[in-house]
Amino acid sequence: MDRLIEQSHPSLGLALDLIAAVRAEAEARSFQLAVCVVNAAGHVIASQRMDGAALGAMQLAVGKAYTAVLWGARTGDFTESTQPGGADWGWNTTDARIVVYAGGVPLLADGRLVGGVGASGAAAADDEACVVGGARKLGFVVD
Repeated sequence: MDRLIEQSHPSLGLALDLIAAVRAEAEARSFQLAVCVVNAAGHVIASQRMDGAALGAMQLAVGKAYTAVLWGARTGDFTESTQPGGADWGWNTTDARIVVYAGGVPLLADGRLVGGVGASGAAAADDEACVVGGARKLGFVVD
């Protein structure tokens, strides 16, 4: 049928493999994280909270994954611009699910946005290092 858009998103199996890869990155660095994978619409495919990760980390991991696909950008890209006086100040208050700390990245495959992954539980830069490392291990582009 004309005018339909073909979409791709990670399968449950791929999402679980991605979570395992992020967990391996976290374990290698002695971090306990919550990890979430979403499809290109921001809907959760899979999530896990590692033993010892803070209870609040899961909500942040989901928010980071959601924000990454919402804007097709790393969540850390918005940390400075959303501060008072920044170019994007205030927009992150328009949706309670938006998280503007590093640790969420969009997942690209064949040049298309197919989903996002977010993690929380360590320092924001460490969360991001784990999701980037895990995503790259599985062949995703996370530039």
